Amino acid sequence: MAQVLVLTHTKAESAGMIAPALRAKKLTPRVVRGYAGDTVPTDIGRARGLVVMGGPMGVRDTAAHPFLKDEMRLIERALRAEVPVLAVCLGSQLLATVLGGRVSRASTREIGWLPVELAPSAGRDRIFAGVKSPLVPCHWHGDVFTLPPGAVSLGRSARTRCQAFRYARAAYGLLFHMELTRPGVAKMAHAFEEELAAAEITARDMLAGADTFLPPLEPVARGVFGRWADECLRER
Repeated sequence: MAQVLVLTHTKAESAGMIAPALRAKKLTPRVVRGYAGDTVPTDIGRARGLVVMGGPMGVRDTAAHPFLKDEMRLIERALRAEVPVLAVCLGSQLLATVLGGRVSRASTREIGWLPVELAPSAGRDRIFAGVKSPLVPCHWHGDVFTLPPGAVSLGRSARTRCQAFRYARAAYGLLFHMELTRPGVAKMAHAFEEELAAAEITARDMLAGADTFLPPLEPVARGVFGRWADECLRER
């Protein structure tokens, strides 16, 4: 089976619903845990796609987490090879940085289940076409980014101007967490309880939001991730 590289940054965040969407298309996720000492590949090789997940660090933390530089080089090489990229939260910030966007601290952390208004361009997009706006995914980030040069904006929220973008044919940055399952929400709430406390949000709040918003979001996410997986199988 063809492989898709999946870069993760903490035990608390997995590929979630992305992984079964890949397997449904006969694509095998190959997880690389740079934070745990795995060597980040120097080249995309024969991988059909690259997934870059979230994590508690930021793009400015390369001194403490030098593997982030290796990941950004891998992202750049994937883009040059026209290999599809799907980058979530921290991943979207790394992708935006590689593409020349500017990442900065948000005025306040955006945590919780909050609407994302899709842009008209999303209606013409290969993986978002047909998705009804607004979405209500989980948010968990303290950094934001500007739309990279040459990229197409796909969505925004009340607090954040750029929540999603596409670059070229199939490189996507999603600041929000569309991939989360209920167990994934619970794991993040436990791992990052101090961030929740600072935002005056409880784990119970996050799980109640999951019970409300995941049922309508899950089929949408399966469709979006499945269509991205189709892009991985497209001949280049």
